[in-house]
Amino acid sequence: MRLAKMIPNMFTLGNLYCGFLSIGFAAYGQYNNAAILILIGMMLDSMDGRLARLLKVDSKFGKELDSLADIVTFGVAPSFLVYYTYFHQFGLIGLIVAGLFPLFGAYRLARFNVTSSESSKNYFSGVPITAAGGILALLTLFGEILPQIITTVIFTALCFLMVSRIRIPSLKEVPLPKYGTIVTIFLGCLLFVIYSGYYDQFPYLIYIATPLYIAYVAYRWIVKWKK
Repeated sequence: MRLAKMIPNMFTLGNLYCGFLSIGFAAYGQYNNAAILILIGMMLDSMDGRLARLLKVDSKFGKELDSLADIVTFGVAPSFLVYYTYFHQFGLIGLIVAGLFPLFGAYRLARFNVTSSESSKNYFSGVPITAAGGILALLTLFGEILPQIITTVIFTALCFLMVSRIRIPSLKEVPLPKYGTIVTIFLGCLLFVIYSGYYDQFPYLIYIATPLYIAYVAYRWIVKWKK
């Protein structure tokens, strides 16, 4: 039973570590690696909560740990990535503006943690920080073909959308095999397009994270089929 409780937390800590590594890669100028690590963090984040519910080991500790991991991987890491790729040209002003993203994200997470659990099953109030951080990571991957003004506008919009009261449909109750497979195929195609032919550096963590994610989706599919 103790091992079952540890499994979701290990995925959460993996998510947190991806955020840390992303910041390090961004500091060394390997922006594609940094963005991919944020996407890996999204994969791990989509698994920890569902694993906790599957193993029936939901806990307040796990929820708090998940929030701490999210603010690093989807708040601090994307803001550093956007600063190094776009806002660095504005000097101190660019650093200050980039720092607004984790502030809005932290506020959104704190509000989410104190809202009713019943309402959160059906919808999110405001854009989740996970989605916002993932969008910023994708923008940096395609930074060479997107004008900087588009990234700036989307960055600003995401900051305010996170703390808005707009209701975003929740997919928590949607069976994972259907959507998990779609996400896995999408990420696989995205990685192939980005790295085929012209990019030779690759975070080896993806070789571990992607098979684990696919195995998890397959396991959920088998469990559902048996039922």
